[in-house]
Amino acid sequence: MEIKWEGNPVITVKSGENCAVISADRDGLISLSRIFASLAGEAPGAHVHLDSFNSLEDGSAELIIEKTK
Repeated sequence: MEIKWEGNPVITVKSGENCAVISADRDGLISLSRIFASLAGEAPGAHVHLDSFNSLEDGSAELIIEKTK
């Protein structure tokens, strides 16, 4: 699956005890929506790993988006 990033996205993920917060600018939201749309067409089990080494801002929690059923 190819991920198409919009412009220069800024995406931060913070996780707490009972919640996760994804904060993103316009480019980040467009990029995330493309990831979700692309995963929708994939087989169950397909997933994307996002972290501060490849797409998220420094200090972000790792985010795994997975397709089920």
